[in-house]
Amino acid sequence: MSEKTVTKTEKYNYLSQKPGVQLIKAGTYAKKELNGLLGIPALKSQIIDVPICSKDNALSLGYFSMQPSEDFEFTYTYLEVKVILSGKIVVRDDHGVKYVAEVGDVLIFTPETTVIFDKESDGEAIYTGHRLPEPSFM
Repeated sequence: MSEKTVTKTEKYNYLSQKPGVQLIKAGTYAKKELNGLLGIPALKSQIIDVPICSKDNALSLGYFSMQPSEDFEFTYTYLEVKVILSGKIVVRDDHGVKYVAEVGDVLIFTPETTVIFDKESDGEAIYTGHRLPEPSFM
């Protein structure tokens, strides 16, 4: 997360509004390229954050994609649950343990966990994180 991470309630269009059910159709949100955001030119990975509710009960939804390209490291400072929709997402923890998540699998990242997203990843996922959205991912 960058230092620009939202730490106060901004004027977002939170998904948790009345009526009580919202349907988000596939393709509603265009993902951002991570190569420029992370400074890894050869990286082929995309992301988008979507705020669900305010700081009082902060929760964000996101879409994540990665194609075979370059490894990148990410440190989770919050709880995140990632569900694989297609292909596979491969991560390694700070002990070198490799996790290959395939369609229907769920990855759970606890706070203060650093992982490497492996360059062999080739898949798509949705995630929820107990945090407000990352501005650079919106």
